[in-house]
Amino acid sequence: MPHTILIADDHGIVIDGLRKLLEPGYEVLGAVSDGRQVLPEVQRLNPELVLLDISLPSLNGIDVTRQLREAGCACKVLILTMHPDATLAREAIDAGASGYILKSSPAAELTNAIAEIFLGRTYLSPAVTKELLDIMSKPAEAHHNAWARLTPRQREVLQLLAEGRSHKEVAAILNISVKTAEYHKYALLEALGLKTNADLVQYAVRHGIITV
Repeated sequence: MPHTILIADDHGIVIDGLRKLLEPGYEVLGAVSDGRQVLPEVQRLNPELVLLDISLPSLNGIDVTRQLREAGCACKVLILTMHPDATLAREAIDAGASGYILKSSPAAELTNAIAEIFLGRTYLSPAVTKELLDIMSKPAEAHHNAWARLTPRQREVLQLLAEGRSHKEVAAILNISVKTAEYHKYALLEALGLKTNADLVQYAVRHGIITV
């Protein structure tokens, strides 16, 4: 029986390309385009691996990975991203991912990464490996940026606001009050040293949380 994979990416052309690349060597169980759809689909389909875009709408790939681990999901996670950022790679591994690979990588590298992960190994794109090893050699507080120190709820609020959602929409999505959503916004702005919504959007883009 082939290993099973769930694809999580918000670009249909990417999903179609990944399907063609992975089948028939693997069984692609399905695809989702929103970060908040991943956990329910993993629980429904029980894939062995999730191929996960880091810049998913509503909930980014790193926080999706944390969500999967907190829910006790046993699936492996391979982060697929266009960001050659060693700090993001470190956060992904810390969150529970088994690999971090760039979308600009050759197709053969992706299939090799998946094979390595199914053998129980961790795979890191060569583009981030050296810098990541430098980061990992330093004390934890030296490599964890302000984003990593935000609470999970603050990270969720930041992403939703950066995507242009109103406080009312954020509150509805997260099932919290509007006042609580506003509180989280001002707390995270202070924690990140930001002042305006424009600053918040720029921060989210710079750190790969959203794409524009």
